[in-house]
Amino acid sequence: MSARALPGLTVASMLRVLMPICVVAALALLPMMAGTYVLQLASEVLIFAIFAMSLDLILGYTGLLSFGHAAFFGLGGYTLAILGAMFDVDPWLGLGCGVVVATLGAAFVGFFCVRVSGIPFLMLTMAFAQLLFSVAVRWRDVTGGTDGLAAPDRPSLLGASLDEAGTMYGVVVVAFLASFILLRHVLASPLGHSFVGIRENEARMRAIGYQTRRYKLVAFAIGGAFAGLAGGLYAIFNNFISPDALHWSASGDVLIMVTLGGAGTLVGPVIGTAAFLLLKYLVSAESRHWMLIIGLVFIACVMFFPRGIWGTLRLAWARER
Repeated sequence: MSARALPGLTVASMLRVLMPICVVAALALLPMMAGTYVLQLASEVLIFAIFAMSLDLILGYTGLLSFGHAAFFGLGGYTLAILGAMFDVDPWLGLGCGVVVATLGAAFVGFFCVRVSGIPFLMLTMAFAQLLFSVAVRWRDVTGGTDGLAAPDRPSLLGASLDEAGTMYGVVVVAFLASFILLRHVLASPLGHSFVGIRENEARMRAIGYQTRRYKLVAFAIGGAFAGLAGGLYAIFNNFISPDALHWSASGDVLIMVTLGGAGTLVGPVIGTAAFLLLKYLVSAESRHWMLIIGLVFIACVMFFPRGIWGTLRLAWARER
């Protein structure tokens, strides 16, 4: 068949169609080819990929450098664990409540933070996250303090227990794909274009009549919702949540994931998450100086891949075309 018969068919369009199909097929076939350990590792990667994509909405698309995003991840996890431990709430309902609480928490924090920009914004987000971290450490009767809090027993889905690695993996895959599709639709909508406009030139957006603070607050709340979803899934996956999930270092880790893969691409944070966690597990198994090695790798990636792994590949592809 000639190219004239299919004038819209190009290599780029074929890749856009085939790549998602290949990714979904690979995720579906993994349980048939991998053991329990690999499935558990893949589940953790996908949970943190949701977390990273939620930060990418704020950082990569809206241009807000947040250093306290772990606060909403922790809120989602702690809400599920506290409701289950104190009120015997079903984990699925607890997961939904965790998303709501994380969204409201992000809206509250964002109400104050979006009034400033740059370094003050970064410091305010970190301050709120550290405040929640302090509450989690000191409110021992509710949160378990530094010992953390055990989440309720893993629930069942359609008669299959999430104690089975394959079932847990399936739930995480569905949550990841749904999150990716929803975020993709948000970013392709006029709302998403407004976020990008704010990132590119906020002053111009204000000049043409946009209430940029409201849009930044909406982006912050949406990002908090998906971070809360990731936190709730992490609490179910681990059967446990601790104040470490709220610490600024957790925000730093997810920031590295987004930067490593490529901010503002949505696919990049997923790649960055996989690269970061796989490198962490592989190197830590071989050397006790794994943090130094990962730090050097990250510095090298920033120097040679300033747009991140996926961002650099996209740029190279565009130049080749």
